[in-house]
Formats: sequence, structure tokens, C-alpha cells
Amino acid sequence: MPMRRSLVVILTIVALVAVAAPQATARPQWKSRIDRLVRHKSVAVQVKVAGDSVYSHAARNKLVPASNQKLLMSMALLDRLEPGYRIETSVVGPPADNGVVDGDVYVLGHGDPSIASGGAYARSLPFEPTRLGTLVHRINSAGIRRIEGDIVGSTGYFLRDWWAPGWSSYFPLYEVARPTALTLDGNFDKGTHIDDPELRLARALVNRLEARGVKVTGRAAVGQPPEPAVAATIASVRSQPLRTLVRYMNRHSSNFFAEVLGKRLGAERSRPRANISTGARAIAAWAADHGVGIASYDASGLSYRNRISPTGMVRLLEAAEREPWGDVVRKGLPTGGEGTLEDRLQGIPIRAKTGSLIEVSALSGWLGLRRVDQRAEFSILSTGLPKWVAADLEDRIVRILHRRAADGPLRSHGVTERAIRAQTAD
Repeated sequence: MPMRRSLVVILTIVALVAVAAPQATARPQWKSRIDRLVRHKSVAVQVKVAGDSVYSHAARNKLVPASNQKLLMSMALLDRLEPGYRIETSVVGPPADNGVVDGDVYVLGHGDPSIASGGAYARSLPFEPTRLGTLVHRINSAGIRRIEGDIVGSTGYFLRDWWAPGWSSYFPLYEVARPTALTLDGNFDKGTHIDDPELRLARALVNRLEARGVKVTGRAAVGQPPEPAVAATIASVRSQPLRTLVRYMNRHSSNFFAEVLGKRLGAERSRPRANISTGARAIAAWAADHGVGIASYDASGLSYRNRISPTGMVRLLEAAEREPWGDVVRKGLPTGGEGTLEDRLQGIPIRAKTGSLIEVSALSGWLGLRRVDQRAEFSILSTGLPKWVAADLEDRIVRILHRRAADGPLRSHGVTERAIRAQTAD
């Protein structure tokens, strides 16, 4: 009899466990919906809230980030220079004597991509550019009446390279202007990427100074800058704060801004005379400082050889959240219906960077989760899909996450009490 009772108890327990187990381990419906979307596709996804993984699929696979590389460069650059930092462009030469500069005058650029002579380029920017006319005004205001020498556009500070491993042959012609330290009008004129922005700026400066009554006896030229010990600053202008330049770059996915600012990052992290590779290595070094290994060959994301995993991208987004400049990066990204998300995700509380190359797509950033009133860091990378297919897939995943992620018992979905109490999105 005791044995029979024991057997009945055991069978009862087994039956209860069999009934309860499916309920305890059933996958949430919203996760299953995303599973079906990504099944049999080369898509990698990572979503985290307050340090906890909410959803993950092939998240350690390293794929091409495309223009998500700009997001990485933004974080690395703002970690090196403060968001309020302004990039200086200066005019130097021999000290003036009674309004006369006896010798050549050099225009030194340090990576301001927004220098404008006026016209279409200045009007195209959603912020006040660094105007060449302001520099002319300041030279004139310094009491300079005559320059006994040339006006020389400096080709120093950056190398003038225009290529990176993994670029397609047509990229310099169509996708990115030459990233120089001294720029003019986006290094673009009459529908063409120009090769001589330093010389064009020097010519424009000569003409405008002459129009202001400042006599220039020499000509416009290009060359290496003089030693600092033999040159005095005559006048200078500064760019808008770095936060403004980075915001424009990310919202409009400007390859030119990215490569110019990437070289500036390289110069800050290692040395002047930086090139595209120097900037790319600086991005990789910053990622490595936060425990993330990436392959980095440029700053714009044009290189098909760049690699990062969604796990790594999200880890770096989490690192940004802990930095004083983190809000600058997040709020500088487009939300639904604006910038590169102009026709996508309207009404969704998202701040994200898009990325697109041939059969490569990416979307990474921050997303508000309605069910827990909290922000998630997320990254979706894919390859082998047409852009319209990949973008639709990304949008469907984002909408599911926003509306359904972490519904039901929160702990079973990887969302902690700490996440619930945290501050909400913007």
C-alpha cells in the first residue's frame, strides 16, 4: 500500500510538471514573430534594456555595418573632443608692420567640413556654415592693408588620400569628395568632386581681399605650412560646435563629413598628417577600449571590409549611455520621419542610424519600448537582401519591439526592476 501511494504521488507530480512546463518555457509571441521574420536570412539582431538581453538572433556574427560606421566614429570622436569643440581655420604669416605683411600668408585648415564661399552649398546646410567672407572680414579688421607675397592654401595637417580598402572603384567619383584638412563648399563644384579645394579657397581669398581694398602682390598657391615659430596668426574662424557637425553627418549620412571628421579623430588620437586609415584605426582603438573587436577601414562606412557584430554595436551604445556626451549622440540621430528615416517609422520613438550598401543594410540606435516605458539599445545588421526588403524587415522588427517587447511577466522577458524604474526616453 505505501508503495502504491508513492507511485500515485510520483505520477501526479510528473503530470503537473508536464502541464506546467510548456507554460513556463513557452516563447513569447512577439519573439516568435521576429524569429519568423529573420529565419533563413543573413540577419543578426541584438536588443538590450538596462544591460539585459531582450532579444538576440545570431548577434555575435560580424557583418558589414555600412553607414553605422558613422555612428561608431561619432562616439569615438566625441569621446576624444567635447561636443562644444569648434574646429579652427586660421590665416598665418609674418607679423604685420604698419598694416603690411611682408611675405607669404598661409590658410591652415584643421578638418572643418563646413567652410562655405556662399551660394548653394551654404544654403544646403541646416546650420550656419563657416563662411569665407567672415575670414576676409577678420583679416581686414586686423588692419591689414597689403600682403607682399602669395596666399597659400595649406595642404598640411591631413594627408590628401582619397581611398580605403573595401571601397568600390567609383566611390571617389560619386560617393565621397576628397577629405582634406582645408575644405571649400564640400569639395564639390558644378556636380563634380574637386581635387584642388585648397587652391580654390586661396584664389577666392585673394579676390575677396582685393575687393575689400587689401592689396595682394602675389598669387594664389598651395603648399606645406610654415613652422609655427616663424608665423603669427593674422585672423581665424571657427566652425559650429562639434555636436552640430556630427548631428548633420548622421542625420544626412554625409560621407564627406564623416571622412573629414574621421581624419580629425585620427590626428587627435595619434598625430597630425592623418589619413583615412589613421581615422579608421582610431575608431577600432576606441571600440577595443570598451572590449569590442571590430574591423575598421574608413569612417564613412563605404568599405565592404568593415565588420562589427550587433552584440558589439549594442555594447558600445551602452557605453555611450554612461558618458556625458551620450545624449548628444542619441539625440543627434534621426527619428522616424526625418533625415535618412524620412519615409520610415513615423510616430515610433526611435533614434537610429541607417546604413546601406549593395545588399547590405543596417539600423542601430535607441528605441522606446511601450510596454515597459524604457529605452532599448538595438542593432540589426543584414547582408544578401535588396535594400527595400532589408528596410522593410528592419521596420517590422522595430515596430514589434516597440509595441510588444517585454509584455507579460517582465522578469521572464529579461527586463529587470531596475529597467522599469529608469528614466524614460527623451
